[in-house]
Amino acid sequence: VSPQLAQKYDPQRERELRAWIEGTTGRRIGDNFMDGLKDGVILCELINKLQPGSVPKVNEPVQNWHKLENIGNFLRAITRYGVKPHDIFEANDLFENTNHTQVQSTLIALASQAKTKGNNVGLGVKYAEKQQRRFHPEKLREGRNIIGLQV
Repeated sequence: VSPQLAQKYDPQRERELRAWIEGTTGRRIGDNFMDGLKDGVILCELINKLQPGSVPKVNEPVQNWHKLENIGNFLRAITRYGVKPHDIFEANDLFENTNHTQVQSTLIALASQAKTKGNNVGLGVKYAEKQQRRFHPEKLREGRNIIGLQV
């Protein structure tokens, strides 16, 4: 991990994420946050609590490919849930303990998305809803008749 990335990892955020994830899933993550999430089980349970049925089959993490499949299923599920692709970590970031900062920012993005969808989440930001504007065709035509000041 590069020093810049390590520097950005926020222990306070980790405590907030831990409290949210454990509170939502009812599961203990264990002492090491990343190791506790590494098999993907708690992550799958988290998205299933936010959006039931997101990951229909959670693998018991016997072998590495089960863990990677869980993580992959979680990542696909949160994409469908609305987390933006640029906010999402790669499975190996978590699995190989290579990029904790990216894992953390993905979970914060997920918390923000959950909050936006009305879940009671104590962290993240609520995204603004998209504003739809409808202009009446009459008004649009009127606008074309106004002569701009730059003429």
